[in-house]
Amino acid sequence: MSYVFVTSQCFGCQRIFSYNPLRVPSYRDINGERQPICFDCVERVNPMRRRNGLRPIVPAPDAYDACDEDELP
Repeated sequence: MSYVFVTSQCFGCQRIFSYNPLRVPSYRDINGERQPICFDCVERVNPMRRRNGLRPIVPAPDAYDACDEDELP
């Protein structure tokens, strides 16, 4: 059994982080492509989302962990 995680830049803060490619929170950029968001940025943006009447982003419990390679499409 093998595990997979992705490492790339966060769309919000540009820091490098690792995540589960199937469960990480993301933001659609101007081209409609999903861009990953780190946990710190999720925590930073949620108060603003609440003030604007939006639901907070709630990451999956394993969003920043590796996933089993068998889960990949």
